[in-house]
Amino acid sequence: MHSPIEADVEIGLNPMLPQTFRVRRVRRETPDTFTLEIEAANGDRAFSFAPGQFNMLYAFGVGEIAISISADPDDKSLTHTTRVVGTVTKALGKLRPGDTLGVRGPFGSNWPVEQVTGHDVVVIAGGIGLAPLRGALEHLLRLRKQFGRLVLLYGVRTPEDVLYRHDLERWRNEGLQIYLTVDRATGSWGGHVGVVTSLISHAPFDPVTAVAMICGPEIMMRYTVLELQKRGLAEERIFLSMERNMKCAIGFCGHCQFGPEFICKDGPVFRYDRIKNWLGIREL
Repeated sequence: MHSPIEADVEIGLNPMLPQTFRVRRVRRETPDTFTLEIEAANGDRAFSFAPGQFNMLYAFGVGEIAISISADPDDKSLTHTTRVVGTVTKALGKLRPGDTLGVRGPFGSNWPVEQVTGHDVVVIAGGIGLAPLRGALEHLLRLRKQFGRLVLLYGVRTPEDVLYRHDLERWRNEGLQIYLTVDRATGSWGGHVGVVTSLISHAPFDPVTAVAMICGPEIMMRYTVLELQKRGLAEERIFLSMERNMKCAIGFCGHCQFGPEFICKDGPVFRYDRIKNWLGIREL
């Protein structure tokens, strides 16, 4: 019997005090999605975090929003990828190099990247759900020889919605097995068409020892868990990154309560068996 894998938790020292950061670069990923590369305004480039954690980004004069960190912890820069969906993200999307914003964090639990040595790892992402997994993929690829097979199953609505195109090409060259699917084919797309869960039954991983990391729309994650269970993956080897309306990031305001848990401080990364009763997934 293998012991259950746990996700660690690390909380910032000054959780309610935003620090001033400066935009170094803005990268447009898709027509409605962008990546902000930022650095501390005081010149201190040290920012410790773990893959899967999030920050609260504050657009001065507009508001604050929780956004997952999409950077590799070993990178010199701090990056966040988000879609324009409201007032705050719209304001963040208008920032340009040299502009400033507030940052609180990092907050929450992380992907168990330090505890999967020797295992196959299957990463399953839907749409912008690849962003919270990007740092984990970078970390795992850097330590590639310590793992078994490393597989990414990635589903998007259309080919135009694919994130990190240059990263995907580089990751493939570094040994990541990538399976990409779209809900609706457009243009010259000649790849797989269908929901991302349709890739699971034939994905190359050993269900006896593999660890799965999942992020995407909640309905997608529910069906992903069911398909992984059909393959024989144990529930204590399945991890999900949940999303709720997080306001304070320290479990004080109650906006993100999920059963007895708070997404901001107990998550966002949860081991499936700990939250299955509140996900509404019928047991197989």
